[in-house]
Amino acid sequence: MSMGSRAEVLGRLRGRYQGAGRGYRRRLIQQLSEVCGYERKYAIKLLTGNRPGPRGRKRGGCSSRYGPAEKKVIGQLWRRSDYPCGKRLVAVLRLWLPSYERRYGALEPSVRENLERVSPATLDRLTAVWRIALRMRRGGTKPGSLLRSQIPVQYGTWKVDRPGYLEADVVEHGGASASGDYLHSITCTDIYSGWVEQAVVWNKGASQVLARIREIEQDLPFPLLGFDCDNGAEFLNHHLWRYLRRRPDPVAFTRSRAYHKNDNAHVEQKNWSKVRLLLGYERYDRPELLAPVQELYRHAWRLLQNFFQPVLKLQRKERRGARLYKRYDQPQTPAERLLAWPGLATDKRLWLEQLQRTLDPISLQEQVMRQQQYIRRLLQKRRRNAA
Repeated sequence: MSMGSRAEVLGRLRGRYQGAGRGYRRRLIQQLSEVCGYERKYAIKLLTGNRPGPRGRKRGGCSSRYGPAEKKVIGQLWRRSDYPCGKRLVAVLRLWLPSYERRYGALEPSVRENLERVSPATLDRLTAVWRIALRMRRGGTKPGSLLRSQIPVQYGTWKVDRPGYLEADVVEHGGASASGDYLHSITCTDIYSGWVEQAVVWNKGASQVLARIREIEQDLPFPLLGFDCDNGAEFLNHHLWRYLRRRPDPVAFTRSRAYHKNDNAHVEQKNWSKVRLLLGYERYDRPELLAPVQELYRHAWRLLQNFFQPVLKLQRKERRGARLYKRYDQPQTPAERLLAWPGLATDKRLWLEQLQRTLDPISLQEQVMRQQQYIRRLLQKRRRNAA
């Protein structure tokens, strides 16, 4: 049948289809499919007038309520908050919008209303065109041979009902080579609240790592109760073991199984978002880089992550047939989770509340960017001197 004949048949059947009942419509669809050789779903589209348009043109559906004004705010806050997923971005908008309006002016009421009611799925669709993929390289942690019999293995799901249990990991900054001397980042994550503390050491010697762990413990807004790490020699040594165990109230010191990164999943997942995204994969092999990186970790970056970066916590898993479904709670910042814990000390609670009122997320993010640029200039100066 020629295209002209098909168009003529379609024109006649479409007029009958518009005002017909359900049973008669079914017969018209079948008739068009048999006469013209169309698949049934395609015949329905033709009869209802929803024709497939030219390639690349959007067909059907309702118009989006999120225009350029909403997308501008979403895009800027999404990039400033280190590219969170849609569920976390909903909480980011709630926390960051007041700072955005103080910096760039008040938003139109309709724009703000749309941003307050946007769903996580919509945010994922809007940010999909901006997402980028970066490749990661393997680490160079060497297994520690000391104290492996004295330090018990911890694996499986952590069951904690209070903050104080930390997971720790080290990320190397050796670039493309693991030889020679360079910086290493230490990351400690509280399992209950998601509170993150970071520091940097030169060559991850046992004494230097212990000194940084002491500083991290002093900065924690809660007492240290447990310390879980991998099997690296920077952690499995007598210096750290004596510091954690030989005290009036010993800290539970555990380690993961060798080559099982999921045992330290709470901190392993932060190697990208808290370290690589901040410092990249450059080689930091000059001692003068130690001070600015430590300054970055201990001030603006620390406050930005703990007070204005919402985190999700896994509540339960459900297996239905071959599929595993995970259920998470509402995204909250680590500071919000600590303030919601009834056992938090009064002085620490007052300190967190007062500090949170004085902080501005966009100002902190700009401080982070300025410190990053200063570190990059030092790296470029090193390359010029090496050349």
